[in-house]
Amino acid sequence: MEEIQFNHYSVLLNETIEALRVKPNGIYVDGTLGGGGHAWHVCKRLEGGHFYGIDQDEAAIRAASERLKEFGEKVTILRDNYCNARSLLEELGVPKVDGIVLDLGVSSYQLDTEERGFSYRYDAPLDMRMDQRQSLTARDIVNDYSEKELYAVIRDYGEDPFAKNIAKHIVKARTVKPIETTFELNEVIKAAIPAKMRANGHPSKQTFQAIRIECNRELEVLKNALDDLIEMLAPEGRLCVITFHSLEDRIVKNAFRRNENPCTCPPEFPVCTCGKVSKGTVITRKPILPGEKELQENNRSKSAKLRVFEKK
Repeated sequence: MEEIQFNHYSVLLNETIEALRVKPNGIYVDGTLGGGGHAWHVCKRLEGGHFYGIDQDEAAIRAASERLKEFGEKVTILRDNYCNARSLLEELGVPKVDGIVLDLGVSSYQLDTEERGFSYRYDAPLDMRMDQRQSLTARDIVNDYSEKELYAVIRDYGEDPFAKNIAKHIVKARTVKPIETTFELNEVIKAAIPAKMRANGHPSKQTFQAIRIECNRELEVLKNALDDLIEMLAPEGRLCVITFHSLEDRIVKNAFRRNENPCTCPPEFPVCTCGKVSKGTVITRKPILPGEKELQENNRSKSAKLRVFEKK
């Protein structure tokens, strides 16, 4: 049953596989393996090639291992964070690969597994760890961060206009007792937002996103990983990244542009003197978005964007 849940829906599946241009003898990496949805379609196209799947979530490793077992020795699965992909594969004697997929954010499985504490829709302990080996939890952030720190997290990662008031209410509430569960946090957030504004979607959505991003260092990991992932690509290899909110998308867009045109010389210089050379080409000048059929089948895909970079 767990496998079925984890494989709920692979967002922008056809578009991603098409963009990867899988070669039968190529080497491919999925840095956010999940239940193995994108991975299965890559592996199906391999003959003499090899697939490396990376995920930090133990449940994802179990689900993907089961789903991909039909491909036998073509597949290697590693439990780690994708920001370590370059060193992981170099240790395995794989310096270059032909394609990489990242499907960012929280998976449907993580959201729908109540006890993981990712969702404001289920009453559960405040956890939100993608890698349950780490010590920091959402509970720690909510109860231990200062008001100033909470405000910065909710403002920067949740882009919530009521961030200041939400942080203030959290700090006030936890003086009475620690905030332990998702529903307890929901009540605090609800009290911090004017009643007339609560009709615009669930009041906790942006704060939960912010706390999850902070707990898992999601944007920091993404920023630190992209240059390394591009460096891993063989000539004409492609990096496909699916994002789910503007913060992620902006990081990917800027990293791709910088790797396409890394020159730091002032525009008035007649020739480049900085010596920085383009690493490749941005294939997607505008991001690829889900089609109508996918939007009807899976409402969680509505904010998805796919960007593609090709190595020189």
